[in-house]
Amino acid sequence: MNQPLQSRLWIAWLLIGTISVGRAARVEAAAPASERPNILFIMADDHTWQALGCYHSRLCVLNPTPTLDQLAAEGMIFDNALCTNSICTPSRACIITGQYSHVNGALTLNERIPKERQYLAIEMKNAGYQTAMIGKWHLKERPAAFDYYKVLPGQGKYFDPEFYQSGKSGKVTMKGHCSDCITDSALTWLADVRRPGRPFFFMLHFKAPHDYFQYAPRYENYLADVNIPEPASLWQRGSGSIATRGYHGELEHVIATSIGRRNFRRSYVADWGLPDTLTDAQAKRAAYNIYLKKYLRCVKGVDDNLKRVFKYLRDNGLMDNTVIMYTGDQGMFLGEHDMQDKRWAYEPSYRMPLLVRYPKTITAGSRSDALVENVDFPVTMLDYAGVRRPAYMQGRSFRAILDTGVEPKSWKKEGYYQYWMHMAHHDVPAHIGMRTKRYMLILFYGTAGTTPFRSERSKYATPPAWELYDLRKDPDEMTNVYDDPAYASVVRDLKARFHDLRHRVRADDPSAGVDQATRARMAACNAVIDEFWDYSAADREKAIQISHDYFRRFGDPEKCVKYKTPFHGPNRRAPHKK
Repeated sequence: MNQPLQSRLWIAWLLIGTISVGRAARVEAAAPASERPNILFIMADDHTWQALGCYHSRLCVLNPTPTLDQLAAEGMIFDNALCTNSICTPSRACIITGQYSHVNGALTLNERIPKERQYLAIEMKNAGYQTAMIGKWHLKERPAAFDYYKVLPGQGKYFDPEFYQSGKSGKVTMKGHCSDCITDSALTWLADVRRPGRPFFFMLHFKAPHDYFQYAPRYENYLADVNIPEPASLWQRGSGSIATRGYHGELEHVIATSIGRRNFRRSYVADWGLPDTLTDAQAKRAAYNIYLKKYLRCVKGVDDNLKRVFKYLRDNGLMDNTVIMYTGDQGMFLGEHDMQDKRWAYEPSYRMPLLVRYPKTITAGSRSDALVENVDFPVTMLDYAGVRRPAYMQGRSFRAILDTGVEPKSWKKEGYYQYWMHMAHHDVPAHIGMRTKRYMLILFYGTAGTTPFRSERSKYATPPAWELYDLRKDPDEMTNVYDDPAYASVVRDLKARFHDLRHRVRADDPSAGVDQATRARMAACNAVIDEFWDYSAADREKAIQISHDYFRRFGDPEKCVKYKTPFHGPNRRAPHKK
């Protein structure tokens, strides 16, 4: 089939799917609305799995989330929940559409999801549910497909936040910390706006613990005298590749923002204004503790506020007839590999927390290692609402896993990942990844494609390379075994599966994109992915030259201002000499 015809057929199919929302996906169950469960989807921004006690990470000894741990004890924990594009807007777009980023068009923080493509809300409303969205939305357009909304503009403010509210002109301002205000708004909707007798679908999204981690003053003394447990990779980053370190480490100070002084453009040592008199080790340890205490104080605020929400549900007889799903919009680096933020297809960032409670069918204290992706979340919630998977959604329902505790033999064996915001904000190269239960395979293709993202750094290619991690032997992803002869057959098998996976999710097909800008971006990036797929000796030599070129352009801290990448934070400085 020629490409223009293929593109036209895909567009026609997508339009038909959009027009038929609520018709093709009909309610399966004939049960009265009052007998169908309520659905409460709770998401905290950047709340990673390592920061929930029930995931038994190094932080569980701090007991950071007693309310959520109790939720987990009453339901199912997922150990392999995956974000398909680990950044705020794209993750949220995947959940509201049930489509991967390259299909729904929200590749970066720039794109929007208009009312007619807020599919999850539309399907729920057509199924007879009352729909509400309160908190951080972050999809540019207002959530007008919901019956009720009260959302922060963009990122919103931590203190005295403003909201856009349905039925109100202008902005509504509340006093206090945003986690408290979002919870107050949720309780008001549940008590005063919700109509008893009809099931509800409620998306409750917290801004916390997004940076810069401004916590409510009442938590100032929480963890004040505690030395936060450190990951080993805070001090030993691991082998990586030319893509993440540069040739012979020449991009070590350029790629990946840092906790310590490694990245000269942005580090938490600089952000927190730590003095130059500290050694590198002292500064890194101090910055790490400041970061984690700020972060966990924000987490504590979310957990305490959810205690209020769950109390209301219990007191009003709603708790046990409500499917409660809790997650973050992706994972988050909490000092692992001396890195900040998210965006990477590494475990701290790629994995999401996922807890689901519904005592009528889900066994308390159960756990699953099935691979589930955020595109699967909406399809699963619709399944509980009695709605078949709409044809335009790419996710699959994992309700059978929840209800039986058994992973079907036909369940997915791979998760797909693609990060598009090349070298933006936190200096992360563009890459694709495939996750199995045992392996993480990544190709850093290192180009912004047709559209750089808000920075000079994003306009230029970084060196391409493959990385492979054996998560069974190396759960901290310290050793890249892509070139290890012992893994040669594993590499061949995984690359063949990765090729098939890209085809199944239509990542190799630019005509799958929702608009021309997305299709052009896909075509440009796919050309680079195809060029370096085999990673021949010539490809490796080219990668070395690209590394040298990028270092010449951005490797000198004195040139940061020239290239419009000023040092970040109150203590701007070049790397500290050891």
